[in-house]
Amino acid sequence: MGAHGLLGSEPEAIDYSVHEAWNEATNVYLLVILVSFGLLMYAKKNKRKIMRIFTLPPAAGSSPEPNFYDSLQKVRLRQQLEMYSLARKFEQQQQQQQQQQQQQQGQTDSVQLSME
Repeated sequence: MGAHGLLGSEPEAIDYSVHEAWNEATNVYLLVILVSFGLLMYAKKNKRKIMRIFTLPPAAGSSPEPNFYDSLQKVRLRQQLEMYSLARKFEQQQQQQQQQQQQQQGQTDSVQLSME
């Protein structure tokens, strides 16, 4: 009556094959995780070496792509030129407005002088 099986007359035999399979599977998973973590650390340290493998060598006779910093300098230069031209236009408008105001003041002075 002390048997744990369905039939009381069966001898108690615990099947360890499931436990062994589970242990082997967890060992494999742990190994995969450790290897992938190691590869990730290696990739972080040697990113340039790895990227050099996947980049194509430049074809002979073709012009190289423009450097990012060169294009950035060109953009900055273009912006400076635009700001310079805007400043010149603004100065010219200010000068024209001052000339118009001086002309108007000169006209009003002459009118005031003639009225006196």
